[in-house]
Amino acid sequence: MRLGLLVSAALIPLASPALAQQHQAHDDHQAETPHAGHQAAPAEEKPEPADQDQGIDHGEMGHGEMDHGSMDHGASDQGEMDHSTMDHSAMGHGAPEPSAASPGPDMETPPPPEAGSGPPRAADAIWGAEAMRASREDLQKTHGDFNLFWFQADRTEFQARDGRNGYLWDLQGFYGDTTYKFWFKSEGEGSFGAPIEELEIQALYSRAIAPFFDLQAGFRQDLAGPDTSYAVIGIQGLAPYMFELDTALFLSHRGDLTARVEAELDQRIIQSILIQPRAELNLSAQDVPELGIGAGIESFEVGIRLRYEIIREIAPYIGVEQTWKTGRSADLARAAGEDPSVTNFVIGIRFWF
Repeated sequence: MRLGLLVSAALIPLASPALAQQHQAHDDHQAETPHAGHQAAPAEEKPEPADQDQGIDHGEMGHGEMDHGSMDHGASDQGEMDHSTMDHSAMGHGAPEPSAASPGPDMETPPPPEAGSGPPRAADAIWGAEAMRASREDLQKTHGDFNLFWFQADRTEFQARDGRNGYLWDLQGFYGDTTYKFWFKSEGEGSFGAPIEELEIQALYSRAIAPFFDLQAGFRQDLAGPDTSYAVIGIQGLAPYMFELDTALFLSHRGDLTARVEAELDQRIIQSILIQPRAELNLSAQDVPELGIGAGIESFEVGIRLRYEIIREIAPYIGVEQTWKTGRSADLARAAGEDPSVTNFVIGIRFWF
C-alpha cells in the first residue's frame, strides 16, 4: 500500500508537464480553429486516463465549451500535431475565394451534337409501331387535330324605343378544326305586334388564312320581306388590340352588290364586368328600292353595352344603341313612314357553349 502511494507520487510530476503541454496545444488549436468537425491524426501514445484525470479541472481548461460529440479525444494526440503546417483554407476554415464566373448562361453547356439526330419514332424500336400508334393518334388530337362545335348568341335583346318596342337576335357558330370550319349565322329584328322586319341566315365554308383570320364563303338567304338569295364572301377574325371584325360582300340573285362591316371590342373593367363598344356599317353599290336601300352608306349603327358575367358562358347586359339611315336610304325610310334615326335602350343576354 505504502509502495503504491510512492509510485503514484513519483509518476504525477512526470505526467503533469506532458499533460499541461498537451492541453496548452489543444487550447491553441481551439482558438485558431473553432470548427468542431476537424479530425486530428491518430495518436502514437496516449496517457492512461486514470493518471490524467487526477487533480485536473477540465471546466477551467475550456473543455466545457468543446463539442465532444464531434471531436474524438481518445483517437487524437493534440500535443503531437503541428498545426502550423496545416492549410486551413484548403479545409474550408478560411474565407471562400470568389468564383471565377458567376452562375448564368456562360456556364450552361450546349447540347451534344448528336442531340435530336435520332430517328423520329425511336419508341417504335422499343415498344413496336403497333403499340405506339394509339399514343401517336392521341397526341395529334390533343394538339389541335380534332373538331369542335361552338355556338354563341352574341346579342339576344329587348329594345325599348319611341313608338313600338322591338327585339333583336344575332347568332353564330361553327363546327370544325382550327383550319377548316363550317360557319352558320343568323340575324333578325322586328317590333312587337308587327311582322319580322329582317331575318337572314348564312351557311359558310371557312378556312384560316392567318393566325387570327378566316376567309369565309357561302350563301345567305333572307326570309323576311322580298325573297332574296345572296352569294357571300368575307373575312372574320381578331384584329390588333383585340377588335373582333366581321366583314362580308353580298351579291344577290338580282345582281345587287352590298357590303357589311361589324366591329366590337370587349374591355374588362373588373373580373366579371365588361364594357363592349360596337359599330356596324352597311353599304350598297346601287339603289335597291324594293329593299329600302340607297346607294352609298346605307346605314350606320353605334352602341355600347355593359355586361356582367354570371359565369363566362352566361352574361346579361344593358346598353344603348343609335341607328342612322343616310342619303337615299333615309329618303326611302321617310317615304315608308319610318324614322331614319332611332335610339334603342337595350337589355339582353349573351351566352355561348
